[in-house]
Amino acid sequence: MNEASGAGLLRHEPRYDGFVAAPGQRQEVAEAIDQHLATHFGPVAFVLHEIASHLVGVHVYVVGPTAERPYQTLVTSGMSDRPMTVPPGHGISPYAELMMCLPADWPLTQAALHDERTGWPVRVLKRVARLPHEYGTWIGEWHSVPNGDPALPYAPGTPFAGVVVTPMLNVRPEARTIDVADGTRIDLLALIPLHPAEVALKVSEGTNALIATLDRGGVSELLDPARPSLV
Repeated sequence: MNEASGAGLLRHEPRYDGFVAAPGQRQEVAEAIDQHLATHFGPVAFVLHEIASHLVGVHVYVVGPTAERPYQTLVTSGMSDRPMTVPPGHGISPYAELMMCLPADWPLTQAALHDERTGWPVRVLKRVARLPHEYGTWIGEWHSVPNGDPALPYAPGTPFAGVVVTPMLNVRPEARTIDVADGTRIDLLALIPLHPAEVALKVSEGTNALIATLDRGGVSELLDPARPSLV
C-alpha cells in the first residue's frame, strides 16, 4: 500500500492466521448508513450480502441510476464494524466505508459477479474494505492499493491494476461523512481504479503527481472502463 504522504511502497504483514468471524453491525450504524444513502444518493435497489465474513461483514449496497446521478452507486456497509489503526496526529475518523460508481448498464447479476471481467469492482471494494483490519493499518485519502507487486490487471480485458482512495467529487460536501446517533463519524471514501503506469507514478513521484494527472484527465469516482492511461 502507498501512504498518502507521497512516494514509496509499504508492505504489511497479516495479523491473523485463519478465519476470524465478523462481530456484526450495530443497529444504529446500519440505520445511519441506510439514511445517508437515501438522502444523498437515492433509493437502494438491492444489497449484495455476505453470509460468513472474515473480520468484518462487507455488504455492498447498490443504488440504481437516478435523474441526478445517471449511473449505479455502490457503497460498502460493514467496513466500519471495527475501527482502523490510525496513527496519532492524523485527525481522521478510525471508521470508514468505501464507494465506487459504475455505468448504468454495468451488469451486477450473480452470473456477472462470478465473471472476472464484470465482478472485479465489487471484489475490489470488499478487498480494500477488509485490508486495514487484516493488516492492522488504515485507509485514508490518497492512499493507493496496487493489485500485487508488480501490479497486475484485476481481470482479463481490464486495464486497471490498483486503486487510489479519494474524496468523492460528484456529491455535496455533506455526503462525505456519515454521522451516527451515538456520535460516531464514518468517512465515506471513493475508490478510483488506476492503470499500472498510474500506480507506478504514485510509487515513484508521489501523491501530488498522481493528483495532477487525474485532475488533468477529469477522473472521478465514476468508472470509465475504457479510460486510457494518463501516463
